[in-house]
Amino acid sequence: MFPHAIDVHRVLPELIWCAFGVLVMLLQPFVRSRQFFTSFVHGGPGFYGLVQSDLFSFFFRLLVGSVSFLVVLAAGPYLDREQLPVAEFYALLFFATAGMGVLASAQELLTGFIGLEMSSISSYVLAGYRRDSLKSSESAMKYFLLGSFATAFFLYGIALVYGATGTTRLDKMALTDGTSTLLKLGLALILIGLGFKVAAAPFQVWTPDVYEGAPTPVTALFSAGPKAAAFALLLRIFATVPAATKYWFWAFWVLAALTMFSGNLGALAQTNMKRLLAYSSIAHAGYVLVAFAAVTSMAQGGSEEAAPAYAAVLFYLLTYALVMLGAFTVVSQLGGAGEKNLSIDDYAGLSQRQPFVAAMLSIYLLSLLGLPVTAGFFGKFYIFKAAVNSHLISLAVLMAINSVIGAYYYLRVIVVMYMREPSAEAAAAGPVPFPLGVNAVLLITFVGTILFGLYPNPVINLILRRNLLGH
Repeated sequence: MFPHAIDVHRVLPELIWCAFGVLVMLLQPFVRSRQFFTSFVHGGPGFYGLVQSDLFSFFFRLLVGSVSFLVVLAAGPYLDREQLPVAEFYALLFFATAGMGVLASAQELLTGFIGLEMSSISSYVLAGYRRDSLKSSESAMKYFLLGSFATAFFLYGIALVYGATGTTRLDKMALTDGTSTLLKLGLALILIGLGFKVAAAPFQVWTPDVYEGAPTPVTALFSAGPKAAAFALLLRIFATVPAATKYWFWAFWVLAALTMFSGNLGALAQTNMKRLLAYSSIAHAGYVLVAFAAVTSMAQGGSEEAAPAYAAVLFYLLTYALVMLGAFTVVSQLGGAGEKNLSIDDYAGLSQRQPFVAAMLSIYLLSLLGLPVTAGFFGKFYIFKAAVNSHLISLAVLMAINSVIGAYYYLRVIVVMYMREPSAEAAAAGPVPFPLGVNAVLLITFVGTILFGLYPNPVINLILRRNLLGH
């Protein structure tokens, strides 16, 4: 007699492990190399140089994989509450994660394009996953249309770079003459295409509407995963191709300044938590671009000189992903059915109704602000230090000014939670339940935020190893 489906579900994790065990035993007779099952520890190029397995790609694969895992944990209660299909959601999430991994490990531009499309197509569907919501449909349409334009820029840039160099492999471009105008134009178009994915100004206009309309767990994914993967490819390009390092310093300088101000100034006027965090996400992309400007400046002296700036980018993306996942998880759970409770005013008196949740959200907001004892402090500190060491004093000053601007809207939310009385309707409704999976995400992100705020050195030392980016 076959077991019932519910019985299989009860032991599903053990069945999965057993299936992998059987698969390994079945593969063993057909595999001659003893290193086949441990090949993940041996870095190097793959598929004739199309992808690169190194510490850099390992870091980003681990980062986007962790982001997707935490989104899976947090999304279950949301999908049940909104009565949305579960299997399709997780399948699209995994396809998007695979694309992000390809994007982060690409050593060749067309491979990067394939990874970008794998991630983007799944993301377009996820943005409109609440099909009964007009905002969600609008979000998906805007993301699709603007994303298609950005993809076209990226693809045209690849074509021009190939026309100038005769190759799409990054390591071979390092051997070509970087004075070609065609090469400069191609790199500029690639920068525009990736600038859309990371929400850099002036390509950030899609971000608030898409973040607001998409299901909140999807917004959490957008804020951390695709952005990190796009920054990974951008960093690999501009750290490998000398022409990019030489000619695009001022492009990063201007992009960083515009992105910081557009994000922080836009957030000042927001009353919706998802839109506020969306503008905050834009501002933080600007802070990362400050480190990119430092990379292009310091790389003139070789990869050893630029290593601290590389480390600043990677550490910042790690801490930022933790904090945004935690913040959006709280927003997702407090939003209620139909995501009706997204106004900042809905958080009034949260410290009285649910002190644990209010404390968690406060920690995340203070980390985004860059307060000491949180991971965000060291994230901003390392970028600020890289800017100063590369003599970008004016950009460092602009970063400090923007951090002060950001303090207003982060602290405003905390003031509402702790210093305003809840509405009669909210007080009567009682506390919002936080299921086990959601609490697990909050615990992981909270511990990571505090741990990396107190002990950042282990991560920094790992990133600063000599084989970063294959150098």
